Amino acid sequence: MNRLVLLDWAVIALYFCATYAVVFWHGRTNRENSTEFFLAGRNAGWFIVGASIFASNIGSEHLIGLAGSGAAGAFPAAQFELLAAFALLLLGWLFVPFYIRSGVFTMPEFLERRYSAGARYYLAAISILAYVLTKISVTIAAGGLVFEALMGIDFWTGAVIIVVATGVYTVIGGMRAVLYADMMQFIVMIGGAAAVTLIGLDRAGGWDSVRTTAGPEFLDLWRASSDPDFPWTGIIFGAPILAIWYWCTDQFIVQRTLSAKSIAAARRATIFAALLKQSPLFLFVLPGVIAYTLAQQGALELGDADQALPALIGALLPAGIKGLVVAGLLAALMSSLSSVFNSCATLITMDVYKKLAPHHSERRLVAVGQLATLAMVGFGLAWIPFMDAISGQLYVYLQSVQSYISPPIAAVFLVGVAWPRANSRGALAALGAGLVVGLARLIAELNRASLSGWLETFATMNFLHFAVLLFAGSIAVLVLVSLWTRAPDPDRVAPLTLGSRSGDGQEEVNRGADIALSALVLALVAAAWIGFS
Repeated sequence: MNRLVLLDWAVIALYFCATYAVVFWHGRTNRENSTEFFLAGRNAGWFIVGASIFASNIGSEHLIGLAGSGAAGAFPAAQFELLAAFALLLLGWLFVPFYIRSGVFTMPEFLERRYSAGARYYLAAISILAYVLTKISVTIAAGGLVFEALMGIDFWTGAVIIVVATGVYTVIGGMRAVLYADMMQFIVMIGGAAAVTLIGLDRAGGWDSVRTTAGPEFLDLWRASSDPDFPWTGIIFGAPILAIWYWCTDQFIVQRTLSAKSIAAARRATIFAALLKQSPLFLFVLPGVIAYTLAQQGALELGDADQALPALIGALLPAGIKGLVVAGLLAALMSSLSSVFNSCATLITMDVYKKLAPHHSERRLVAVGQLATLAMVGFGLAWIPFMDAISGQLYVYLQSVQSYISPPIAAVFLVGVAWPRANSRGALAALGAGLVVGLARLIAELNRASLSGWLETFATMNFLHFAVLLFAGSIAVLVLVSLWTRAPDPDRVAPLTLGSRSGDGQEEVNRGADIALSALVLALVAAAWIGFS
């Protein structure tokens, strides 16, 4: 595989210099104010928030994992990207008004206001654990893969480099620096991915050649209900549950909307992000299919599916362009990692330290957040060796682990906003029962080779089908326990539920345009479903 040349290294160095210039410029004044450090002063515009949502989400599991899924014939992995549009619209139209009006810093803080302190501590703990098991470790692992495949640098050395480089600017810059760096990285990322797709498509002989060589099944978003990985029943009923948790209730994403200057700006940002989420099908999954096509034509060596994107970059791109695309890969890695670092720091500071040490200064809160970032790095590095035991494909691993922990959380948020009668005992019962069942599934899957009978069925059930059952069970527990116990104080929960949602003048700004743009998003999803079926 062709390695980088001097021109490529110069382009990468220029990218790093520009990123750190942005970070230091915007991070120079936020060390004394926790609102500025964690939420960028709550005055960010819709474009930068929407771009940050997209850039934060598009990390290594997309650039490496989705291309790997495309090369492995797992084209339906793109469904998670398309379905994200529905969840983002739900975030903007349903959840954001409650989040912003409540004035919270974190999602666990919102749960405390809606239910109890116990719900807050549970979500804070499980969110941090989820970041270590999924986002941080997967991003670090793919960073090491990029360095090893394209730069000839040892995997672990590359992983450490990406962690240190990202950790430094996250600690220094805070949320405002992360937002602006994300916007810049979003542009580089999209440009690099588009270059890979177009050059690869041309080298493969065009779209007709790709479709003929790969076969129609490689480009079909829909699989039979018996498919072990992506059954259509799981896609339609299970994937939206994961999407609601990730896009509507997870601190990693929602924190960006909390930094918006108004409800209207936050809603427009989610619509913009939903539009952007239609691009990964073409920019990240399709290159994997192109890599498979070139391998079939004898124009590319492809040993492992997760090597699809690095192989395309190394074999097809000229000097300079290759450096730009590698910079795009690094941009995705760094934006995703910096965002999760910042979110972890916010959770640890606001939901743990601030509760345990109520007498604090603003400067102390910022310092605790900076130190919390460093702790997450070690846990993420320690978990990497265990990932292959769950799934060989990075993206499938991420989604499967999320399906074990997300349904109860999605149920508690959705029912909590929609039904004023839901109370804290019902929420804690649902979260506790869901956690036990989810952990049992994770342990069973790790030991599935030694199981038989119903335990084997439990361990090998498709993770999307499992998510449906766990979600339904969590709602049932929440509703039943709430009905059997005392109702919550109506005055306390009224501002946080649909029944008495108050108006907001800013929320009406450009409402008609937002409705039209939301309809456009839904039309694009429908077009993709029809076109690739």
